[in-house]
Amino acid sequence: MDHHQRRQSGIYPTQVKTHNCHNIMKHFSILLCLMSFVGCKAADFRSVDAETFAQVIEDTTVVRLDVRTANEYTQGHIPNALLIDVTQADFMQKAEQLLPKDKTIALYCRSGRRSKKAAMQLAQHGYQVVELNTGFNSWKGEVEQ
Repeated sequence: MDHHQRRQSGIYPTQVKTHNCHNIMKHFSILLCLMSFVGCKAADFRSVDAETFAQVIEDTTVVRLDVRTANEYTQGHIPNALLIDVTQADFMQKAEQLLPKDKTIALYCRSGRRSKKAAMQLAQHGYQVVELNTGFNSWKGEVEQ
């Protein structure tokens, strides 16, 4: 479009750039919205305090999972807890071998940071997860060595 045509149409280069930029942003926003609904499974898990966690694990069908290191586990853990270290590359592989998807998984780490990572991974793979928000540090219940 030459200067004469732009002048007749009333569209100037800055208006064209702004208009194109708005279109791109609009389409990008729509794409992001669609991506959030399609192909991305939400990682849903419950994060609870120590008292609620104790109530959850009273149910004997709930699987107790410690996601700390083996060294941390041997220093003390919640009775009957399985150990799968979330920092290891094979965490999900071991989890899928050992954990039933038809049971709730109640998991914890030392402070709550690693357990959130593990909870998200498990939830993305279809597990029902309850996570001890503040970790083993806040645990007041029975401990096994």
